[in-house]
This record gives sequence, structure tokens and C-alpha cells, in this order.
Amino acid sequence: MKFEEKLKNRQYKMLWQEYCGFLDLDIDTYMTIQNRLMLEQISLWSHCDLGEQILNGKRPETIDEFRKVMPLSTYGDYADILLQKKGEMLPDQPVIWLQTTWECGKQPIKVAPYTKSMLDTYRNNMIACLMLSTSHEKGKFNVRATDKILYGLAPLPYATGLFPLLLNEEIGIEFLPPVKEAEKMSFSERNKKGFKLGLRKNIDYFFGLGSVVYFVSLSLSSMGKTASPSNASNDAEGSILRYSLPMLGKLILAKYHCKKENRALKPKDLFKLKGFMVAGTDNHCYKDDLEDLWGIRPMEIFAGTEPSCIGTETWTRNGMYFFPDACFYEFIPEDEMNRSLDDASYQPKTYLMNEVLPGELYELVISVLKGGAFMRYRVGDVYRCLGLENSEDKTRIPRFKYIDRIPTIIDIAGFTRISEHSIKTAIDLSGLDIKSWIAVKEYNRQNRPLLHMYLEINAASLASRGLSKEVLKEHLTVYFKYVDHDYKNLKHILGMEPLEITILKSGTFDEYEKQTGHKIKHINPSIYHIKELLSIEKQNFSVNNRRGV
Repeated sequence: MKFEEKLKNRQYKMLWQEYCGFLDLDIDTYMTIQNRLMLEQISLWSHCDLGEQILNGKRPETIDEFRKVMPLSTYGDYADILLQKKGEMLPDQPVIWLQTTWECGKQPIKVAPYTKSMLDTYRNNMIACLMLSTSHEKGKFNVRATDKILYGLAPLPYATGLFPLLLNEEIGIEFLPPVKEAEKMSFSERNKKGFKLGLRKNIDYFFGLGSVVYFVSLSLSSMGKTASPSNASNDAEGSILRYSLPMLGKLILAKYHCKKENRALKPKDLFKLKGFMVAGTDNHCYKDDLEDLWGIRPMEIFAGTEPSCIGTETWTRNGMYFFPDACFYEFIPEDEMNRSLDDASYQPKTYLMNEVLPGELYELVISVLKGGAFMRYRVGDVYRCLGLENSEDKTRIPRFKYIDRIPTIIDIAGFTRISEHSIKTAIDLSGLDIKSWIAVKEYNRQNRPLLHMYLEINAASLASRGLSKEVLKEHLTVYFKYVDHDYKNLKHILGMEPLEITILKSGTFDEYEKQTGHKIKHINPSIYHIKELLSIEKQNFSVNNRRGV
């Protein structure tokens, strides 16, 4: 029986238990599920061509044995098989291949295979997220087959494209605009059509990358201003509404309340969301503003191309729980992570879900269950364990907060994968005489993410070419867009210009190395080391001034 049929039969308790029952598990029962599924996966994986190739023919029979003989992996360990889509070498036959960015400037794309069992698990866990997004207490949810969801997702072959495809196998929730139409539209066209349909039919859910959802939310407010009765006859955007009295009535009432309260129009004046979900990085930058715009706090989930849908917040909106049936989870402690990033030959220690400690940072390692290809795979994401139990929602399993990508990658708003290699490539292509540099992910006064480059240019080149901060920013931006297609989308889709430049005095980096005895990391050095660098630059500047330089 499908989800929709159970809804019609009002089998609400059964549905909650079926999809959200994992929240009632204690850690021992949780690990029992993890271990059972992992043993099944080890058996499948170690007997397929991919597993035999990586394990050199070894056949581990226990999880402990597997963790000893199987090193931690990255995409490069699978690339020769997966990029050619050699499904016959995998533990189970893929039904679909998804795609995402690998490392811009070095490798273009990654592809990931999904089996039928993986898709079933993905669908069930996304339904759990949908239910929890409408929940205000344990056991209560508000999902209906007549609901409408605003389409804010990247289409297939990206992972979010699975959501409407799989959801509609179980329930006929309507996407605005319809998925087949939306896939053929530009980002701007989808927004306008979704807004038009939403005013006529209502919007019950909104789901997308936090940064994209924020941009769309501002766009909806802007479209609401232009789509008024006074300009409906001569304004291009307003004219789409002029024939619909219900639409105009809703707008008139909303504008009346906004004028009465002396504030700008917001989406919450037009729509009353039942569920609001955001995914991706930097959601903490947008949650408060999104709650103000929509009148409901977004629920964060975690999903990715390689791991599928693995985590969700609950009605408390206070940390994510990992689904026990999507992946087998291991966690690299922060100090072990940093050591392995500095020394590629070092194999860091990992801990299981029943071994994590509250307050600690961990890099996530996954083994994809149900015939997945990736085993002991470093996803590249960092979480903080918030607690092992939670009295607020009465859970007895660990709860996590998503922090960011690993320190060697700078991700801006869920769009970029900026690495040391991609920055070096952009600098080389630019022809700029940049002697030394560091790149840091920072946040501006509005709490929006940015890429801040502190760089040193040879003095002769700086003087002869008249390179100001603005010229450098413009020049480097061109080459970042060339090297990283997703960087281009920050401007194209979100209207963001994330690059900030600080020019340091000539000799600052050499003086830093002389005084500290070590080189500063190119990507995301610690705040302490950045302050040290700026202090040395200031001292060097003062000395040069006294010397008349």
C-alpha cells in the first residue's frame, strides 16, 4: 500500500512508525541495524570486481576485519570504474547514475550509481523529511495528497532531481511548476511560473539549497511588489496576474497588511507554508532571515550525491539525526582529520556512532549500504556532535550540526569546491605577478559567506601595472569563473560576488616564515595564524615607514 493510500485510510500512527520510528531507537538498537546492514554490504562489495580490486582479493567477514584491511577512500579510488559507468563491476546493478562536481580546475565531474534498494531507501527517508518538516511534536504531521511544493531543485542528473521523481511514486503532491516544464525553464522562468501558480493554488512546501531558497524568497517579494493591480496592465511581470481575481485579491490583502504595519511585502504575507526544508552548506547564514520571510523556521536536511539522503532535523530544529539504513557511519576526530590532511599517507582513526563524544568535531566517513559503490568513503563534510540524547524531542541517539566542508576546500553557499589547485590554476591563467597568497572562507557583516584572499604582489609589478584591489578582484573573478563553472553560477543564480581581496606589503609572507619558523597554509589557515600574519604585516609596514620606504 502506497503512502497516499495509508493517508486516506488515516493510518497516521503506522506511517509515523514506518518512516520516523528511527527516532525512537536507543543507541544499541541503532547499532544493531547499522551492523546488520553493513555485514550484508561487506559480503556484496568484497565479492564484486570493484571490491576485489580495492581489497586485492581479501574477503573480510566481520566489520572490524573490514575496517582493518580497507583503507579510507576518496573518489579517485573509484574514478576509473565509475566514470566509465561499468555497472557490471559493482555489487549490484545501478538503476540510475547521478552527477555532481568533483574538483573544479582539476577534475570536472563525479558520477555515482544508485541501485533499486538505494532508491527505495532514499524515497522512504525523503518522505520522513517531508513529514518531519510539518511536525510540531512527536507523532504529529500534516501531509496531504493535495499539497503543493514550490520547485526549487536542480533537476536530474543532480541528486535533488530524485526528490520529485521518487516522491510521486508514493503521493501525488503537485510541484509548481510541473517538473517536466521546470526542467526546460531557466532559473528565472521557474521562479516566475512557480510564483504565479502558487498565488492561484497556494504553496505548502518549499525545498532547496538554503542560499537558493533565500534568493528565490527575495525574488518572490520583489515580484509581489510589481504584480499589483495598479501596474497589472502595463508591467510585464504584473500582466501575468491581471486575469486572475483570486491572485489579485490575495495580493491586495497582503499589501494592505504590509502598509498597515509599515513594512515590505514578504512571502509569508502571500503563502502559509506547512513544511520548509533546506539542504547544502552555509544554511546557518540564511535560517533566521528565511524564518522572518516565511514565518516558519526551515528544517535542515543533509543529502549528497554519494551518500544519498542521510540526515534530518526534527520539529525542534536543533540538530540532525542520521538515518540508520542509508549508510554505515564512521567519524574522524578533528585532530586526526587535520593530521591526515597534512600527511596524505597517514590513515586517521575513526569512531562509530556509539563512540562519538558531545562537543567534538568530526569528518564524516560513509559506507553506502544496499549495494552502493562507496566504502569507507571520505565525503569531505565536517559535523559537530551536539549530544548523545535530547530531552527536548526525547531521542537517545547522537545528534549533529553540520559545520562545513573540510578545511582544504572552500565551499560558498553550496555552489563551489574551491581548492588550492583551483586557485593556483586561476592565478597562473591570470598572468598576475602574485608572489604569495592565502585564501580564507569568511563571513561579511550580513553573515554571508565570502572568499577572502590575502595576497602579496611583487613591488615592481604592483607599481608598473597599477594593480588596485578592485582591478585584482575583477581580474581574478574572470579566471575563477573560467576554472570553476559553479563559481559562475554564484553571480548568475544568486547575484553574489564572493571574492574579497586584501593586498599585503611586500615581504610579509617571508617575514612570517622567518619569525614563526613555518609557512602558513594556503587554504583556511587558523584565525590565530591569520592574525599573526596581519600583525607581522603591520610591524613590517611601520618599520618601512620609519626607513622612508
